[in-house]
Amino acid sequence: MKKFSFMALLGVLILILAACTDDSNVEEEATEGEETAAAEGGTLTLAIPSDAVSMDPHGSNDVPSEQIRDTIYEPLLTQDENFEIVPVLAEEYEQVDDTTWQFTLREGVTFHDGSEFNADVVKANIERVKDPAKASPRSFLLEMVSEVNVIDDYTVELVTEYPFAPLANNLTHGAGKMISKDLIDADYQQALDEAGSDLSLEEYYDLRAEGGEEHEAVANEISSFVGQLVESEPVGTNYFKFDSRSPGEQTAVVRNDDYWGDTALLDGVTFKVVSEPGSRIAELESGSSDAILATLSSNIDRVENNEDVTLLRNDSVSIDYIGFNTEKEPFDDPRVRQAITHAFDSEAVLDGVYNGSGTPAEAPLAPGVLGYSEDLEGLEYNMDRAQELLDEAGVEDLTINLMVNDDNPERVDVALWLQESLSNLGITVNVEQVEWGAYLAATGAGEHDMFILGWSNSTGDPDNGISPLFHSDNIGDTGNRSFYNNPELDSILDEARQSTEESEREELYMEAQQILVDEAPAIFIRHGENLNAYGNHVEGFEGDAYNIFNFRGTSIQ
Repeated sequence: MKKFSFMALLGVLILILAACTDDSNVEEEATEGEETAAAEGGTLTLAIPSDAVSMDPHGSNDVPSEQIRDTIYEPLLTQDENFEIVPVLAEEYEQVDDTTWQFTLREGVTFHDGSEFNADVVKANIERVKDPAKASPRSFLLEMVSEVNVIDDYTVELVTEYPFAPLANNLTHGAGKMISKDLIDADYQQALDEAGSDLSLEEYYDLRAEGGEEHEAVANEISSFVGQLVESEPVGTNYFKFDSRSPGEQTAVVRNDDYWGDTALLDGVTFKVVSEPGSRIAELESGSSDAILATLSSNIDRVENNEDVTLLRNDSVSIDYIGFNTEKEPFDDPRVRQAITHAFDSEAVLDGVYNGSGTPAEAPLAPGVLGYSEDLEGLEYNMDRAQELLDEAGVEDLTINLMVNDDNPERVDVALWLQESLSNLGITVNVEQVEWGAYLAATGAGEHDMFILGWSNSTGDPDNGISPLFHSDNIGDTGNRSFYNNPELDSILDEARQSTEESEREELYMEAQQILVDEAPAIFIRHGENLNAYGNHVEGFEGDAYNIFNFRGTSIQ
């Protein structure tokens, strides 16, 4: 039996999802109370490259959305700067046996709508994220949970269908963040009404618990309506609460003065969409924005040479990669994928596009993550071998549609670099630049030959570093946009996630990565580096390895 208790941390360490910041001054700030918050005050304007796709924590699985949502919602657990699990809405948890986990919840927490946080809320959220009526692209993170049992008001038990070692890590993910149950109920009721269903809310919940074809039919009927209310009126428990939103332009959150922990110093944060990197820097230089995200490596010198601003850079556990649509010809032939991989000069791209920022990648898992190995060797840059493989596959006069999101110039440059390299093999590459939300939808639907994307591995566990991208269960907008289906890899990943022995898991993930190198469903470019910047009048602006920000201790001087 494993037991994890954090009572000694109460009142000292209260973090949001993956908020890897130094909260050593939190207690001092709390003693000053509301007077300090009012004195610091002000609204921080943060220029961001991409708008949120969804304000619903179960609604999309992308970092731009999470960077905003993370200020509104909280999970049961989070991680510190060493990727250790620490408490948020759960004060304590215990793994009772291989498939049973019990959580003791924090008392006295209220949502922004005044409703209470308790075990019923946890049950409602987990059942919602797993509900096919919601069709959450994050459902894979909790799909193994077969039962959510309310023991009492502040004790909840999760039972998994099979042993699942990284459950605690998965609960630190945005998929594990808590929405007000009152809002969930109202949202489902509205969906039933909009669909013209005769079912009451209670009847729908009973039908969902039973499962089967009848529930599937109703779920399909209401699916297009589920989430509409959560989208427009998001309600969580965190230190900020939703204020207003103009899609494509900005989203504003304001301080939650009734927060159960230490209240924020700022009056609020406005997330301002500024897609063009040069324009974001100009916003920072002119003072129109107090801080910016995604400075880009090409602008490092410009920012560092400005004495009025500070460049914030930290390593991430992310992976930047080029994916193949392995369901389409000729990319269903591993030799074609291997050939294109051999034609990609990763060292030249790392220097020429990323200006040396980040770490070269041979496989999905980053240094510091279980299963990472320096001994793993990727397919080296070799144009002669690339041509040999294309000849073996009988491929010539190939034209490729390579899709990228239009708000990321570095990805566009990588695409152009590959375009030029492949032209030497007689391959034509059409680079298609698409708006972020439409890009996710298109690649999730398989409307591409190749694509360029990143994955943040926002649980820090190797399961989330590989399974979403390459397990056949996750084909489509869940994460596997390569549409890669390999039963051998699936079996290894399933075994690894169920193993309770760390050494065994490590070996299995190394084996899985070797398959990915050999099969080449993707070209692994680099493990990224987060590059953000802020004006020197801002204090306490810090991001974590997942590029998520804790604004609780941020202030404007």
